[in-house]
Amino acid sequence: MKTKSVLELADIKAIAAAAEAEALKNNWAVTISIVDDGGHLLWLQRLDGAAPISAHISPAKANTAAVGRRESRVYEEMINGGRMSFLSAPDLKGLLEGGVPIIKDGQVIGAVGVSGVKSTEDAQIARAGIAAIGL
Repeated sequence: MKTKSVLELADIKAIAAAAEAEALKNNWAVTISIVDDGGHLLWLQRLDGAAPISAHISPAKANTAAVGRRESRVYEEMINGGRMSFLSAPDLKGLLEGGVPIIKDGQVIGAVGVSGVKSTEDAQIARAGIAAIGL
């Protein structure tokens, strides 16, 4: 039997605070979502001024990164490259950049999804959050 790390509430709060700080530093109104390794929502935070739709897109990006075990941008790149069949992939709805898996000891233990600004900026916020827990 294998042992695997899991996100604890303190980790989630640290990720959320660092992601929020990165967004506020840049005056970006976004929604930040954190999910566990199965894509289940653990945290959703919509900053002032973030578009209502971002509260749907952000968790979808996080879910895709967690269950797909890779950044959500990979799917966007595949689709843009002509692999339209990924549009029919079951349960993958956040096929845009901005979902970043949280990886510890080679295992995905969750993901952060951000929506509200340019996709590269969404991913920047997600990575800043993950960096707060040393990963």
